[in-house]
Amino acid sequence: MSIKHPDICPCQNAKYANCCGVYHSGKHAETAEKLMRSRYSAYVLELDDYLLSTWHHTTRPTEPLFDGQKTQWLELKVIKHQASNDQQTATVEFLAIYKINGKAHRLHEISQFVFEDNQWFYVDGVFPEIK
Repeated sequence: MSIKHPDICPCQNAKYANCCGVYHSGKHAETAEKLMRSRYSAYVLELDDYLLSTWHHTTRPTEPLFDGQKTQWLELKVIKHQASNDQQTATVEFLAIYKINGKAHRLHEISQFVFEDNQWFYVDGVFPEIK
């Protein structure tokens, strides 16, 4: 069974095949921001294998990522991307708008990433209050 992919990438950056699709197909993201965008798109497309493979082994969840509740992801806004001077860690602040059962929600996260074995990994995030 083949998976149907969108024409426009869920991260709203470009055509899917030229954007997050290349990372979902096996290429490693060159920056933490590109990894974060590809992970957002993977949530939209429910690509749990990709999400788990890009999650740092020290914080990777063991429970299922998708519980059958349908989430409608609407928009991604990258607020800030900052890499450390040695390019081994980075933070990406973003805001994602989504709906569950018709009710709108906002996810505001400052995500931590680490570069190991020539690959970026998501470590964890904090959720500042939205003002």
